[in-house]
Amino acid sequence: MFTRISTKIAAGNYEANIAKLNKVLCEADAVVIGAGAGLSTSAGFTYSGERFKKYFSDFAEKYGIRDMYSGGFYPFPNEETYWAWWSRNIWVNRYVPIPSSVYSDLLLLVEEKDYFVLTTNVDHCFQKAGFDKKRLFYTQGDYGLLQSIRPKVMKTYDNEEIMRKMLLAQGFEIEEDGTLTIPEGVTLKTEIPTELIPVCPDDGSKMTTNLRVDNYFCQDKYWELASERYSEFIRRHKNLHVLYLELGVGMNTPVIIKYPFWRYTNENPDAVYACINYGEAVAPREIEKQSICINGDIGEVLKELKIEKKF
Repeated sequence: MFTRISTKIAAGNYEANIAKLNKVLCEADAVVIGAGAGLSTSAGFTYSGERFKKYFSDFAEKYGIRDMYSGGFYPFPNEETYWAWWSRNIWVNRYVPIPSSVYSDLLLLVEEKDYFVLTTNVDHCFQKAGFDKKRLFYTQGDYGLLQSIRPKVMKTYDNEEIMRKMLLAQGFEIEEDGTLTIPEGVTLKTEIPTELIPVCPDDGSKMTTNLRVDNYFCQDKYWELASERYSEFIRRHKNLHVLYLELGVGMNTPVIIKYPFWRYTNENPDAVYACINYGEAVAPREIEKQSICINGDIGEVLKELKIEKKF
């Protein structure tokens, strides 16, 4: 459908685009937010660097793992080690406080609008920041859920309690707000007790994370309901003045957010496509006149928009 992608970024139009986006935010009948990994990265949920070193230095030394993402695919020697890794990964990306105000800043911009959020992120930040859970669709799963490894029943299970037990068994301390700390002088364990390995209460099989990594991803009744709500929202607003606001979406899975947003905008002359992404803010030529592309850190752009709206 789209023949050519044109980069619409120029150093001189940053402020003009901020003002233009602010005007559309104020006037739009509805806002559809499409959020990718770049949004959470801007919020401080980085998968490498100091954050990785703080919680996974023992795994890095023992197995040569260099970041949280690649560690999720590492062939650990046993389930005790596998769950030691994943309990840390889940906790620091799902249950700790959000490191910055990026998500709450975004909520301030849309909370009085008719909005819906479509996201490939699995860190639950939207709900933690106060977004209405009935206006959220997590397409790729949730770090806070487990599922049967090959589910016979389409059902997911909250994992906070079992993750907490795994972390305490490794030597961590957990503050009241979820902050994970390492007591002074404690050497962390890289395995959990065998009895903490989770087993599905419904079919007795092994469990895994509820993340879309294979054909066994569990789309439970809540996933299906969220999908229906999103489809209905798109249908009801398809011919109105809609802002499709894409935040931090790359080209790993463009068919979920990016391509549909381009198509919806192309089909509706009253729609506007806005893309905020550091180094990847682009739009196809077909919707160039309906697009606002801002090359910059999402958190900084949201703060600029807050200033424009005089919060």
